Amino acid sequence: MSERTEQMPLAKPDLSGRESELVAEVIASGRLSLGPMQDRFEKDFAAWLGVDDAVAVSSGTAALHLCVRALGWGAGDRVVTTPFTFVASANSLLYEGVEPVFADVDPVTLCIDPDQIESALDDSTVGVLPVHIFGWPAAMPEIERIASSHGLGILEDACQALGSVCSDGRMVGSRGNASIFAFYANKQLTTGEGGMVIPADAKAAELARSERNQGRAADMDTVDHERLGFNYRLSEIASAIGVAQMERLDSLLADRQRVADLYADALKGIGAAPAGEGDFDGLLLPCADRGSEHRSWFVYPVRVPTGTDVAAVARALTEEGVSAKPYLPCVHLLPDYRERFGSREGLCPNAEAASRRSLALPFHGGMSPEEVERAALTLQRVLERGGGDG
Repeated sequence: MSERTEQMPLAKPDLSGRESELVAEVIASGRLSLGPMQDRFEKDFAAWLGVDDAVAVSSGTAALHLCVRALGWGAGDRVVTTPFTFVASANSLLYEGVEPVFADVDPVTLCIDPDQIESALDDSTVGVLPVHIFGWPAAMPEIERIASSHGLGILEDACQALGSVCSDGRMVGSRGNASIFAFYANKQLTTGEGGMVIPADAKAAELARSERNQGRAADMDTVDHERLGFNYRLSEIASAIGVAQMERLDSLLADRQRVADLYADALKGIGAAPAGEGDFDGLLLPCADRGSEHRSWFVYPVRVPTGTDVAAVARALTEEGVSAKPYLPCVHLLPDYRERFGSREGLCPNAEAASRRSLALPFHGGMSPEEVERAALTLQRVLERGGGDG
């Protein structure tokens, strides 16, 4: 084992004095919830994305839940989604009694495969929930054609994809579908915890604003509670952090692109290739931008060579001071989903293969070339000795 060095964190939020300044402004105002900073954050976000409205909530999961309700999906309905995602995507369906139907992913992009969506449809299917995984935009033009021809709703999970661009040049989340973003600490933009609903229309926006606040009237003129609601508010302090992050969002995204480019160069130097361009069983980088499609960088995921124990590689890297994490387990194989739906291995072979190989390396916009090089060389060393802990 190499000489121990300071641990390189898996992720680190990019914060500055501006966040502190706006948080102090909120504290001095005495208004800590449902105040002007939240309104400002929503307006700034909608303007940047180029949409009519945005509704701030307490998490990406809360945003998903509210959109499921807005779309009218409920008990007895089925919605096609991807198994290669953070569990909240599918859990948001279960909250309303909807059955998630898992369709396999494209082996290169790791987003849901439109052909597999078609195969998964039946008379109970009411919608599609694509996830822009690892910041890569799902095949939205194709998914929208399928949804239109079958009368299905669409909910885009863009938690990992702020700033991504689809194949037709339209930004993820701005296509007119119900869409959501998340602002957890490792995201492109962070509020610590938080999320945003991009409503499909003004009625959906009004509903989200009411339901995030225990079903209270959206205009807040009375304390009447018009409908079932939830405690999904985003605090003024979190909103202040969001406003500060919005002010430099373009530079935050550019910093992440810079680090991703450094990783690509360093890892190509140890024999890796982008998915779809090299030995598919070897060390794979994320697929490269193509045409108008552009990835916004959430994490930096690689796929270790086929047959390598990805958990052992993560442990070995972490032991050598380079934090790493297997990313992601397949939702349909998690214990709760196996118990509920009898899910089995082999149901989504591409997703399962990706899950066995995917590894998140340290990634944030402030990484130096030396840190990226160190991570790449440590990965090379671990793989050369067999990928294990020894």
